[in-house]
Amino acid sequence: MLEIKALSRLHIGPVSLSVANGEIIAITGPSGCGKSVLLRAVADLDPNEGHLETQSGVRAEIPAPAWRRKVGYLPAESGWWADTVAAHFETPDKIDPASLGLAPEAMGWDVARLSSGERQRLAFLRLLEHCPDVLLLDEPTAPLDAASTALFEARLKRCVASGVSVVLVTHDPAQATRIADRHFVLDSGQLSEAAHV
Repeated sequence: MLEIKALSRLHIGPVSLSVANGEIIAITGPSGCGKSVLLRAVADLDPNEGHLETQSGVRAEIPAPAWRRKVGYLPAESGWWADTVAAHFETPDKIDPASLGLAPEAMGWDVARLSSGERQRLAFLRLLEHCPDVLLLDEPTAPLDAASTALFEARLKRCVASGVSVVLVTHDPAQATRIADRHFVLDSGQLSEAAHV
């Protein structure tokens, strides 16, 4: 679960939100409204105020690196710091790239050869390696085609079935309808629940 109380960052908030175990929350809103800012604040990547907790504990009582392992953030453009894909994983031999439609040998590829869609799918697998309680996903399927999006969503549903909570930012209303349990809109710094999806 994820409990957010009175979270504020820049022009966002205060935002309060409760996400149950195994629940997907979709957040939509106009470009520039602060959806990414909100996710980065929850992940404790930028200074912010508010009370946050998961079943692993209260954010204020957990070292930031430990919090970020339990509250995993996937940005719209993932970071890569080594030459090979495998170097970004702790146990590359246990990763299954084929689950997201990638070639089995993808772990041996050079990062420089990856397309934006391949980077995104591999970054998602990298995030899952730490078994987070919560996934914060910022436009995760924007660079993916329909077939890859379907595989991504299927893999995400497997995570949810195991009890992981998900906050998904998307510009695709159809995606929100397809996979989210609840749908919220961020506008003018405030988060409000939309009609049932």
